[in-house]
Amino acid sequence: MQDIEKEFKPTSWSIDNKTSIYIITLLLCVAGVFAYIKLGKEKFPDIVIPRIIVATVYPGTSPTDIENLVTRQLEKEIKSVNGVKKINSTSNQDYAIVDVEFSSDVDVQYAKQLIKDAVDKASSELPSDLPTPPRCRRLTSPNYPS
Repeated sequence: MQDIEKEFKPTSWSIDNKTSIYIITLLLCVAGVFAYIKLGKEKFPDIVIPRIIVATVYPGTSPTDIENLVTRQLEKEIKSVNGVKKINSTSNQDYAIVDVEFSSDVDVQYAKQLIKDAVDKASSELPSDLPTPPRCRRLTSPNYPS
């Protein structure tokens, strides 16, 4: 058997010319830093979160009563809306909050209208002595109005 010596030319050149490799590496790093600095960035990007908050105030009511009289009625109607990903609700003394999260492909204005329609349907089952009807608001970042 014959010993055949094989050589990969770029590797051999790199070993023989270490200084050139260091300079090329340094130039690539500097070019990368400049490219990063020139990269366009936004301080306050427009973040669209497909979440709607339904808030209901019912003064003088315990959390248990709020849950039974308000929260469950709203949740029942909201669950039937298409595109709802998750529903979180909180029933506290004097108020209830229902947080509705939609799939990311749903338009926020359209989702808000769907939730308003569901709340309107549920209003016949809500207590008649509510001081104000439930309010629907979309969740936004602090830089943009709802």
